[in-house]
Amino acid sequence: MGCAGKREPEKEIEAQRWIEAVIGERFPSDLPYELALRDGIILCKLMNRLQPGIISKVNVSGGDYKLMDNISQFQKACVKYGVPDVDLFQTTDLWDQKNIALVTQTVFAVGRTAYKHPEWRGPFLGPKPAEENRREFSEDVLRAGNAVIGLQAGTNKLASQSGQSFGASRKIILGK
Repeated sequence: MGCAGKREPEKEIEAQRWIEAVIGERFPSDLPYELALRDGIILCKLMNRLQPGIISKVNVSGGDYKLMDNISQFQKACVKYGVPDVDLFQTTDLWDQKNIALVTQTVFAVGRTAYKHPEWRGPFLGPKPAEENRREFSEDVLRAGNAVIGLQAGTNKLASQSGQSFGASRKIILGK
């Protein structure tokens, strides 16, 4: 049970508390974070609370393959919800506990994506993503900008590298 990424316990606690607030239930007290998430049931509940019906069937029993399918359903739901592919963990990262840090990163990506869904009223996880702030300028304003003289607000007469001649020289031999 190695861990490819460096785990951050405070991030895991923050992610766990957010998930608990969203789904309205606590993680099992007898299981650590990674084992509570391992069967994918909690992650599926999370996605169904953020967007009801996004995962139609959550397997609560039926063996390893059925439970691993929950993780796959969670990943597909994340993509539908708008989480970038690059933020998703692989099934084995969680199931085999190979990279729990990446699992936590995915939970944070889901939390950030929730900001983009106005139907979701919170709680949220992580900082709100920046939004495009496109500006439109009239032709008059653009022409006025062309009249500005460069360096009007400063100078280029102070620190420069002109005249510096220290350091070892290098011979560059071409054709060898």
